[in-house]
Amino acid sequence: MPLDDYWKKRAAAQTPEPFGSAENAPSAGARGRFVVQRHSATRLHHDLRLEHGGVLVSWAVPKTPSLDPDEKRLAVKVEDHPLDYVDFEGVIPDANYGAGPVIVWDKGAYVALEDFAAGLESGKLLFELIGYKLRGVFTLVRTKRRGQREAPAEWLLIKKPDRFAAKEGTRALAEESVLSGRTVDEVGRGESRARAAAEALERGGAAPGLVDAGRGDVMLAETAERPFDDAGFCFELKYDGYRLLCQKRGKRVTLHHRKGNDVTERYPEIARAVATWPFDAVLDGEVVVLDDDGRPSFARLQARAQLTQPADLARAAALHPVTYFAFDLLSVAGLDARPLALVDRKAALRAIVPRLGPVRFADHVDDEGAALFALVRERGMEGVMAKRKSAPYRAGRSPDWQKVKTARHGDFVVVGTTPPKGARAGFGALELAAFDGDELLYVGRVGSGFSDRDLDQIPALLEPTDDPPCVGPVPREPGRQWVRPAVVVEVRYQEWVGEGVLRFPVFVRLRPDKRPADCVREAAEPRPPPPPVAPPAVRPAVVVTNPTKVFWPDVGVEKAELVGYYRAISPWMLPYLRDRPVVLTRYPDGVTGKSFFQHDAPVFTPAWVRTARLFSESQTREVDYFVLEDEESLAYVANLGTIPVHMWASRVRSLQHADYCSIDLDPKGAPMRHMATLAQATRALCDEVGLTCVCKTSGQSGLHLLVPLGGVPTHDDARALAYLLARVLVARHPDLGTLQRVIEARGGRVYLDTLQNGHGKTLVAPYSARAVPGAPVSMPLRWDEVTEDLDPRAFHLRNAPARMRALESDPLAPLLGPAPDFAAVLARLGAALGV
Repeated sequence: MPLDDYWKKRAAAQTPEPFGSAENAPSAGARGRFVVQRHSATRLHHDLRLEHGGVLVSWAVPKTPSLDPDEKRLAVKVEDHPLDYVDFEGVIPDANYGAGPVIVWDKGAYVALEDFAAGLESGKLLFELIGYKLRGVFTLVRTKRRGQREAPAEWLLIKKPDRFAAKEGTRALAEESVLSGRTVDEVGRGESRARAAAEALERGGAAPGLVDAGRGDVMLAETAERPFDDAGFCFELKYDGYRLLCQKRGKRVTLHHRKGNDVTERYPEIARAVATWPFDAVLDGEVVVLDDDGRPSFARLQARAQLTQPADLARAAALHPVTYFAFDLLSVAGLDARPLALVDRKAALRAIVPRLGPVRFADHVDDEGAALFALVRERGMEGVMAKRKSAPYRAGRSPDWQKVKTARHGDFVVVGTTPPKGARAGFGALELAAFDGDELLYVGRVGSGFSDRDLDQIPALLEPTDDPPCVGPVPREPGRQWVRPAVVVEVRYQEWVGEGVLRFPVFVRLRPDKRPADCVREAAEPRPPPPPVAPPAVRPAVVVTNPTKVFWPDVGVEKAELVGYYRAISPWMLPYLRDRPVVLTRYPDGVTGKSFFQHDAPVFTPAWVRTARLFSESQTREVDYFVLEDEESLAYVANLGTIPVHMWASRVRSLQHADYCSIDLDPKGAPMRHMATLAQATRALCDEVGLTCVCKTSGQSGLHLLVPLGGVPTHDDARALAYLLARVLVARHPDLGTLQRVIEARGGRVYLDTLQNGHGKTLVAPYSARAVPGAPVSMPLRWDEVTEDLDPRAFHLRNAPARMRALESDPLAPLLGPAPDFAAVLARLGAALGV
């Protein structure tokens, strides 16, 4: 048995260490869990444990793991441990194996970059750690002594050079636990930081009292019209997550949404962390899932919140762990802290909550709310919370707490639906209302922004009624279904118009954590002015290396000419690349040499070239993508030997939403007149259903048809729209186009490829050079140029800049336009399909 050695060394009746649980399921996929425990046994050391084969493969590391690639740490292979050990923190009693205190010094997920089982056998493991303290690529290498026959237990733990590497002494790694916030000495002595915090609160007037998190008595904020500075306020981030009250009473930890419902099982990593605390407490805060840039991702949180099975939750915790930002302290050690001033509650909270880990202190700034708001808006986050420093904690809405949002969002209760039209299933639009005092007022309808899942899921949540449950400008047209006001949704909108109706509303998400009573009709706050545009940072001029190396032998184009082309075309190309992840294809020796894809920016990338750290589903790890936003950055990647640049359909700040959908016309021998006919037919169809369509050459033999979507729909919606358009086109021109991907099945027809739509899918960027003879480029076209006489290879890097200077405008500019009316588009498409 894998754990025989572990069990032989321990007695279950004498030690609190875990002995294995069937409920702790192994992680699925390429990610596994890791933990580093700080252990004061005979001597202080660290234990590195990596999940593999249903156990934690373990090494004892005498010195603290280092982020310095020049520092090699001895790591002694020890017995495998059960998966439950990943959260073990406590004291192993005297006279037991390994007696002494243990803390979880760091934990998280890891990705094996090479075959793990083979590496254990050969003595070399390469893996990436994604922890709270340890990040980046590490290797474990088994040492070998001369004449030694058996595999030795001694290995070396070494940090590989990457952006997380740091010279010894330049980056201090905190000593305390990421679960309890205590040091190993504090655990050994049985000390609790809550004692001093409780004494301070008691001196301030806190009295013994029971606070019940399950009552849902939370303090709520009013909406501020604009950001402000005030010495009487402190300012926090407004997190994009679910409000959560956390209660520890004895050994039991419970988590409650703001409505009071118990959701402890949904967030096991929070409950396990708080369970290590040696004191009772009630916290208020927000649970989020951080994206790969460290910003809250509501889409990931929503996916987590829908899981219920322990095995599914354990796997999700490795892929998308939740973080609980605690911003208020309601009770500690039996004291009711709510009557005290916020500054006193937060001082006590800071003392007891870890700085890092699944539960952490939500920090704030004093006085300067406008500066924080500007920074939050620049980084694409939700907004700022302003809280009066002297205010007690009172249930209900209060001007002592004010929210300042970077965009106009509101929560509304669903009061009805309209029937679906065309190909749409479920419903057409949701009728919305909000409370004004005791009255539920109608505020309009939202018909866009829904995914297929939303259209399928929402009707099951609604309970029909005969009459409208709201008052105000209620529509009277027949056909709609009124429902009981019980479901809350969040909507993004432009402004209030007419009789208090939303203008241009877009569905954002369901809000199961909120009650209809929370949907209060508020005057829309004016959109804050955009921040002043900072002067562009000075970029060092890129010096071309090997400028005379020939990249296209057939036309004699050298590397210097390639870099010069990207400089010359940058005014037209950069608008499509800004804030957009890209993938490079590098040809270090030109088009006749070997090539490779460059997803990850190399470690030597200069700091002035922007990168974005995003999770790659295909590589199951975080990747530092290039984001090319100025001429020098474009020249820099060209100097690396980059020929084509492929771009995502979404921006870094809104990765889940597509700016366009695409149809790739792939001829594979079909004549240009067939492609031109299909392209013009696509334009006509888009005009017919209320869409815009633009066209560019692929840079090879095909054409790319692009439909601007304004960054509103999800990638699934964009892919579905492209497919529906292609279906109509093939139905109308069956002799010219096909959806058959297999070349032999196409029958000489043009293939309408819609598979390049999706999260993380890429398309060759406009004006990008191509690695084929003649040095052609992907060129935007005027529609009068899309004829049977079109030759896509007539546009190349030697004539493209002159062409663009001669044109009055960029033919592709509409691609950056606003979102269409999706409800109307889908209805018309359905009519075109005859459904």
